[in-house]
Amino acid sequence: MSRTPPATWVVGTFDTKAAELGYLAGLLRAAGVRVVTVDIGTRRAAGVADIDAATVARHHPQGSAAVFEPSDRGQAVIAMGDALAALVRERLTAGEIQAMLGVGGSGGSSMIAPAMRLLPIGMPKLLVSTMAAGDVSAYVGVVDMTLMYPVTDIAGLNRLSRTILANAAHAIAGMLQHRAPLSDGVDKPAIGLTMFGVTTPCVQAVRDLLQADFDTQVFHANGAGGRTLEALAAAGMLGAVVDITTTEVGQHLAGGVCDAGPDRLDAAARHGLPWIGSVGALDMINWGAPSTIPARHKNRTFHVHNANVTLMRSNALELEAAARRIAEQLNRSRGPVRLLLPLGGLSMIDAPGQPFHDPRADAVLFDTLEHLFQESETHRLLKLRHHINDPQFAAAVAEQVRAVVL
Repeated sequence: MSRTPPATWVVGTFDTKAAELGYLAGLLRAAGVRVVTVDIGTRRAAGVADIDAATVARHHPQGSAAVFEPSDRGQAVIAMGDALAALVRERLTAGEIQAMLGVGGSGGSSMIAPAMRLLPIGMPKLLVSTMAAGDVSAYVGVVDMTLMYPVTDIAGLNRLSRTILANAAHAIAGMLQHRAPLSDGVDKPAIGLTMFGVTTPCVQAVRDLLQADFDTQVFHANGAGGRTLEALAAAGMLGAVVDITTTEVGQHLAGGVCDAGPDRLDAAARHGLPWIGSVGALDMINWGAPSTIPARHKNRTFHVHNANVTLMRSNALELEAAARRIAEQLNRSRGPVRLLLPLGGLSMIDAPGQPFHDPRADAVLFDTLEHLFQESETHRLLKLRHHINDPQFAAAVAEQVRAVVL
């Protein structure tokens, strides 16, 4: 049985954007790229695309009627998006997709983006969307999707739209034809490290100590970074998590802007990955500019990080809540756990003489973790008198990584 060779999917609503989609497909074919066009229009533009709308719609769990029978366009668009995602899952498993290029307005983008997010990290994915000039977090999630703003609406070909769409097509062709060169460390175990600006010295030192034997991947613990780390760990793309900066746990519980959601620390626990980590930057909750800080916090201690980031010192109650959540997550882990506590301070500004130095508040964090964390043959807690950014603390982290992972 012959296998269908992989192709770049050009996806959109052919009932309204056939000219633009045909133009993109033609440019890709001229560049030597194998193309499959996919219609996700809800008006049955039969025979226009290689995979027509009816074929896509049949992949909805309730069949094509779920797409074509609703009188409400919003319901039909949602159903077609679900059908496209099901089709992409099927064809990805069969090895038939090598890249995806889509175009859409708000409706088309809402259908294409969830399916694009199913493509593996590293597989080219580009969406030309009129929504790309705003907040795109709902479309991108935590994958390496490229969004391009078309400047004009996607409503016909003209001098400007031809130029921008050509850039999109040639960008995908370039991604396919010029793959990233393999590095010398391709066979090293991949580990994910978490870092904030205020824990950078520690993470850089740990990375330097480990990079000879590990492929060290650093994630900014700003909310999106934590979600990305969790997604890669859950997908089996990391061999261990070196979670030095767990500030996102406290941010979530206190409502800070660097919130990675309720599932932080979940992937390693659920999948039994080695977890070696600490309590970096839990001394702070992040907000935007001072005018964005909730009024209930007006009497708290603040530190202006820059014009758009204001840090609020975590109090004892917030640190206790974060400690309870961290202990809960780590206790249910099926894999090895090493929790290292830096008794000398949690961040660059939580040190003697710095604005967030508060040993009493930190002591609540340490005491709660020591009380609730369940030690065993595989789960260990280490108390170190060092500050988190001291070289000795980084050396201790690296030592535990080598002991657990290698």
